[in-house]
Amino acid sequence: MLGSLRVRLPLVFLAGILIAGAITTAISVRLFQQFAHDQAFAKLRREANGIAQLYSPASSYGNARDKRAPSTFAAKTLELATGDRIYFVGPRPFPGQITGVHRLPLDTIDWTSGRSLAFEFTPRDAGRTYLAVASPICLTAKCSTPGGAIIVATRKTDVSHSVSALIERLAIAGMLGLLVAGLLGFYLSRRLVRPVLQLSHAADEVAAGHYAVEVPQNAPGELGHLSERFREMTARLAEVEMMERNFLMSVSHELRTPLTAIRGHVAALLEGVVADPELRQSSLETVELETQRLERLVGDILDLAKLDTHRFTVTTEEVDMAQLLDQAYDRYRDEAHRRGIDYRQEVRARPVIFSDGDRVLQVVGNLLSNAFKATPDGGRVSLALAQRNGTVHVAIEDSGPGIPAEARERLFRPFVSELGGGTGLGLAIAKEISAALGGRIELASEVGKGSRFELVLPALEA
Repeated sequence: MLGSLRVRLPLVFLAGILIAGAITTAISVRLFQQFAHDQAFAKLRREANGIAQLYSPASSYGNARDKRAPSTFAAKTLELATGDRIYFVGPRPFPGQITGVHRLPLDTIDWTSGRSLAFEFTPRDAGRTYLAVASPICLTAKCSTPGGAIIVATRKTDVSHSVSALIERLAIAGMLGLLVAGLLGFYLSRRLVRPVLQLSHAADEVAAGHYAVEVPQNAPGELGHLSERFREMTARLAEVEMMERNFLMSVSHELRTPLTAIRGHVAALLEGVVADPELRQSSLETVELETQRLERLVGDILDLAKLDTHRFTVTTEEVDMAQLLDQAYDRYRDEAHRRGIDYRQEVRARPVIFSDGDRVLQVVGNLLSNAFKATPDGGRVSLALAQRNGTVHVAIEDSGPGIPAEARERLFRPFVSELGGGTGLGLAIAKEISAALGGRIELASEVGKGSRFELVLPALEA
């Protein structure tokens, strides 16, 4: 259960929020503690300064030059008004009507400095730690000889209580925040994990060979992109499986036809059925032709395998392109004459390049073979050679049915044949070989009027 992504995501989400909340709470409490202490000392300082000013006239009473009446108040009354305790530290009590003030030992603070002091102490009569501020009682204007100090103190626990209240409120807010975060994390985990589980199930189906699977629709963000790519992948896999099935059917047919012919002629020769020398010669020639056909088919399959595994090697030699096109042209002259096809050759330049002549001839031959397959009897096929802008162009044009735009991309894939016959390897091999030679194949076609395949090679010099 804990290994499920649906459970682990909310737990990690909550753990992150909990850690962030704990760190934030610790920092907030520390800052509030410091703020509470600063505010407490500021309040005590104001009260101590005010009470010291009240006591200062009383302490100076009896001076012949001071005709003011002594101040009369009770410390208990001030303590009730402020909520704090009032102490006095000094050498003598105040004159006048002063009652209820608590006295502290002289060594409690340095009261002779004449400065306001903030400190913590534990009175004997209280038994608790107090925060306190001492304000001097000045006998002179410059307060050079203070008559003592008034100390206003408040319990330290009162400040801690306010911090505790803050912690309680933060804890309540944190629990509510965790509850909301937990619900949100649970929702997000379901929202995110559901498409992942669907993709996982779809992957299992694809691994079992079932490509008609349901892929999550409208998944959020990157999951939507992944779902779209997965959908394209399954479509490609289904297409590849169909092409492989078609390839096996085509190859089995292509292999069976010449093998059947070879077997029949060889059996006739062995059994002595063919006694006439001319018929025997014709049978042997048929066997040779069918053997060459098998050799070409096996060679195409081997070339494709080498190209797929990047074990295809290319040699470099001086290639006379005009002479090479003559060889390619002559291979199909008899077929063109037999089928009444208008077969033409046009040489506009006679470039000499450094490339693999056998492979270039193989590409041109595959393109010509494809053109003759697409062209009906009585049609037209042309072969042209030109050179421009540092490249050599070999164009093969036919008057076949043309190729629709949506079929042009898959036309150069292995095992795809738009003509309904053959293995579908010729154009795929031609494209890969042309790329290995540093060139490319360009296609222009119009449905109902024919197609134009153009081999473009770099005119490299030695």
